[in-house]
Amino acid sequence: MNKILVWDLPLRMFHWMLALLVTISIVSAHIGGNAMQIHLRSGYTILTLVLFRILWGFFGSTHARFASFVRGPATAIAYLKALRRPNTGRHLGHNPAGGWSVMLMLAVLLLQAGTGLFSNDDIATEGPLAKLVGKAWSDRITGIHDINVIVLYVFIGLHLAAVAFYVFFKRDNLVKPMLTGFKDADAHGEAVQTAQTAGKTWLAATLLAACAGCVYLLITSA
Repeated sequence: MNKILVWDLPLRMFHWMLALLVTISIVSAHIGGNAMQIHLRSGYTILTLVLFRILWGFFGSTHARFASFVRGPATAIAYLKALRRPNTGRHLGHNPAGGWSVMLMLAVLLLQAGTGLFSNDDIATEGPLAKLVGKAWSDRITGIHDINVIVLYVFIGLHLAAVAFYVFFKRDNLVKPMLTGFKDADAHGEAVQTAQTAGKTWLAATLLAACAGCVYLLITSA
């Protein structure tokens, strides 16, 4: 049985940290009050992580790179239609539909964190850049922030449903590889690639620090 490292450590840490922070953001927003300070800090960190993931999509390991899983819409639609068949081909990395899901989720999170910088709750909390655009525009952006969170809920629901579908109906556990990093290459019908690009931890740390620095400068510049 050939085991192959599919998800590098930086990508796995990104995934679980993002899941935790999104949960914290949702809970703190519903609590309100003093918890909104936690909500703001969680949003800054999410923005940092999303920016890092975008960069890691170009500099990460083979299966973390966008070039390895972003396919045309027709390919994704064909894959979804083929899911009804029990022998649908498996993929070591993201499948064509999953690739689009990743890109759309990153876009939704980027929009949510970005609009949060300019939003206000009409009580005591506002984003660090809200005063730069004035109250009227801040209210408009807050409206986008509130609508987009519903879109985010939909994507989270679809993501969890897809994971459950693959575990129970396709007998393909997507959770374990995101914990260990490894998949069974033989079970996925793909030969082990001896020339895979490995994700460099030092590079990931450098990119993450750069993203954190940019976000810090952004929120303190106001």
